[in-house]
Amino acid sequence: MTEPIRNPDIKFTQIFINNEWVNSKSGRVFPTINPCDGKKICDVQEGDKDDIDDAVSAARAAYKRGAPWRKLDASKKGQLLNKLADLMKQNISYLASLETLDNGKPFYDAEEDIVFSIETLQYYAGWADKICGKTIPVDGSFFTFTKHEPIGVCGAIIPWNYPIPMMIWKIGPALACGNTMVLKPAEQTPLTALYLCSLIKEAGFPPGVVNVVPGYGPTAGAAIAEHMDINKVAFTGSTEVGHLIMQASGKSNLKRVSLELGGKSPLIVLADANIDDAAMWAHAAVMTNHGQNCCAGSRTYVEASIYDEFVDKCKNMASFRQVGDPFDALTQQGPQISEEQLNKILGLIETGKKEGAKLEFGGERSGEEGYFVQPTVFSDVKDDMTIAKEEIFGPVQSIIKFTDINDVIERANNSKYGLAAGVMTKDINKALMMSQNLEAGSVWVNCYDILKAQTPFGGFKQSGHGRELGEYALHEYTEIKTVTINFPEKNL
Repeated sequence: MTEPIRNPDIKFTQIFINNEWVNSKSGRVFPTINPCDGKKICDVQEGDKDDIDDAVSAARAAYKRGAPWRKLDASKKGQLLNKLADLMKQNISYLASLETLDNGKPFYDAEEDIVFSIETLQYYAGWADKICGKTIPVDGSFFTFTKHEPIGVCGAIIPWNYPIPMMIWKIGPALACGNTMVLKPAEQTPLTALYLCSLIKEAGFPPGVVNVVPGYGPTAGAAIAEHMDINKVAFTGSTEVGHLIMQASGKSNLKRVSLELGGKSPLIVLADANIDDAAMWAHAAVMTNHGQNCCAGSRTYVEASIYDEFVDKCKNMASFRQVGDPFDALTQQGPQISEEQLNKILGLIETGKKEGAKLEFGGERSGEEGYFVQPTVFSDVKDDMTIAKEEIFGPVQSIIKFTDINDVIERANNSKYGLAAGVMTKDINKALMMSQNLEAGSVWVNCYDILKAQTPFGGFKQSGHGRELGEYALHEYTEIKTVTINFPEKNL
């Protein structure tokens, strides 16, 4: 662990294109806000379509045949990714402090995010010269093999809840596969993405390989989704925007799209589970990152015979959760990202109360300034209540009773989402049966939200398609070319 820097200097606020810092073509800027007090941190250059066009041109030039990046050996690409990981490690205190300032997450959580991101870069650095095709024994006098080639220019649009990991999850596999990239960070949290650009340049990546254009979704984000010279888009964010990106792909050049979208994930606690461990995991599943987590276990299903005891344990943990200054080492929960998000959470809490859920703890704004909300626990929640169906994206736990294991599987699957699920049980047969039948991209047993660089992550249904992390993510950034060579035996 390192020590936080309470007032980190803001070093980069411009657009990064072709390894250079430039102002927006329009001359506009936008503020990035400190969620702890609602005050402006600084102004950032606001990119839009014209700036995206410049970034795409730079990325296309870096990708073209004969360009330094295209000619660079695969092993050298891996070395550059490792160099970037080393630079992130050297700057971890500054990066985590900048993330805490701009995002509001506790400093040591931000530090953990960066450690995970470094591990992810190192993982994909190792893959750079190991992306192989196959030889295929076809009928006849032919020799057939496949090659995995880069797609080309890749666009990325990332969210505000995990700014550094989401950037690395995109650029790691994309660059390892030989692509170039144009990335738009969330307008709420652009600062760490821009600082990472300086490290990308310092690491020695050729100009145009990574370009970052801060701006708003309806302008800069839409320009990426609609661009005729971008070959693939990776998006992490809301299901609603995911629909728009798919539509933009269809209306433009049918670019490939991978989507990691929203969730309303169930965590099912069986009566045979270790109740203390289960309550701890259930608390973390929904409270981690202030509840601003796409795979949050926000529907906690608990078997009837342990329900009341379990609710008491969750209520007690929420009451001890430390909310406050994210630079303080004892803080577990900082502010929500914005006033808009805070009001949405408070509104859904009020809806929960009106619809008959029992408020066990929390439910109010915390403090007089900033966007803090109390950790909140509801019991007596029913499946048809709004708080059991809508993604709240805040620290609100809805605890739901069940009596039958087959029935709870059906109830858990009765959602448009399918990002994640969890099961708490000592019975391996039940664990395997439930993991087989739950409709989710990740199922965690006796744990929750365990993500590693090696393990693929993504959703079923309207939680998206495609995968990030692991070997599977490489498939999202390559095209498969089949080569067949004729060698008739009569000519031998």
